[in-house]
Order: sequence, then structure tokens, then C-alpha cells
Amino acid sequence: MSLDATKIGQVVAEQMEALEARFGDDCQIGDVCTIVEVLGPHGSSVAVRPGADVRPHGLIGLLRLAERVALGDVHGEAHESE
Repeated sequence: MSLDATKIGQVVAEQMEALEARFGDDCQIGDVCTIVEVLGPHGSSVAVRPGADVRPHGLIGLLRLAERVALGDVHGEAHESE
């Protein structure tokens, strides 16, 4: 059985709507990285895929910033990133 990509598509569509509402049309998407948890009989695994042009130091920066944003959400802190 193949993986159902519906959840990924929904999350990405919601992200794009939020970005368009926040930044408008005068901006462009820079580096992109997806992080997905995969659940199955093996348990839980995490898959990370950077965009084609993301260099290793850029990927590490994205991951560290994402961690700070996520921790801010957990602790109820306001943040600028979406």
C-alpha cells in the first residue's frame, strides 16, 4: 500500500495561504525543508528532505530556527515565523 499524501498536501496548502496572507505578492519562497513522521509496524521514523538547492549550512539554520519557533509555541511565546 502506498503512503497517502493528503495530509502533506493539506499542511502545505495551509502554509501557503498563511504566507500569502502575511507577506503578500512582493516576496518569494527561499529555502524549503520538509520533516515528516512516518508511523507503521516498525514504529515511528522521521524523514527530512531539504529542497534541491539547500546547502548543508542553510539546512541546519532552517532546522535550528524551526526548533526555536516550535519551542516558543510550546511555551506560549509570541514569534514572528510561520
